[in-house]
Amino acid sequence: MEIVIQEIPAVEQPKQNVIRKPEWLKARVPGGESYSRLKNMIDERKLHTVCEEARCPNMGECWNAGTATFMILGDTCTRSCGFCNVKTGKMHLIDEDEPRRVGEAVGLMNLRHAVITSVNRDELFDGGAHIFANTIQEIRKRLPLCKVEVLIPDFMGSEDALNIVLDAQPDVLNHNIETVPRLYRTVRPQAHYHRTLELLERAKIRGFTTKTGLMVGLGETAEEVIDVMADLRAVHCDIFTIGQYLQPTKNHLPVERYVHPDEFGMYREKGMAIGFKHVQSSPLTRSSYHAEQHV
Repeated sequence: MEIVIQEIPAVEQPKQNVIRKPEWLKARVPGGESYSRLKNMIDERKLHTVCEEARCPNMGECWNAGTATFMILGDTCTRSCGFCNVKTGKMHLIDEDEPRRVGEAVGLMNLRHAVITSVNRDELFDGGAHIFANTIQEIRKRLPLCKVEVLIPDFMGSEDALNIVLDAQPDVLNHNIETVPRLYRTVRPQAHYHRTLELLERAKIRGFTTKTGLMVGLGETAEEVIDVMADLRAVHCDIFTIGQYLQPTKNHLPVERYVHPDEFGMYREKGMAIGFKHVQSSPLTRSSYHAEQHV
């Protein structure tokens, strides 16, 4: 008996849709004298910036203007958000001298407005809040008139940790809401939407200027964004930033759509109409972009 072996054609796997990046999202490659000077200063002091870690598209513009957002508590995070390029892994010991070096760098740059952020350090008893407080104090020692903005993690909801930072009297308390509630499990699996709102409300009750930011292009709808803005105003948040999500690597969440600049204009109009004191809304907006103009 002759056995006939029939070849079964391979099933073609569907290709991932790659959306071409529009013209309005193109940014210049970092370079220039001021950029090089600032990078050398940061490298010499063994400091980290969120500009580099998050591959911010505005890095060249901001660094050439002599501004940067310093990232304290190391360069490794305890969380694994689907949008973030900061690495996750084994935690290192806290560098108690880091606040002094950040203060020194800010003083040498003679900044009018300094932004301090961090990775999440959920394994620490205070989430690293005391390092934030010490950094604020070190900056004030050198530049008493410099405005200090802190972009903090949620400290796992600890009010005591939040108060450690607030007691150091930052000029702006920033904590990003990042996305709409429906997408939290995918985008921020270890965070909670209402925990962020509660943190911002606690800071506002103590009389601080509060700020938050959101990304679009992850699959949310315009209606969901507007609902988030309303929730933020319900806790009296003052400053709102909104920008386009950009996929850092192929291992991160894909971009679902590129939001047109006209839609960003609509968000700004809606935000100002419902009472935000300032709305920074554009494709390339990030939390710290033009931060000195938000206060």
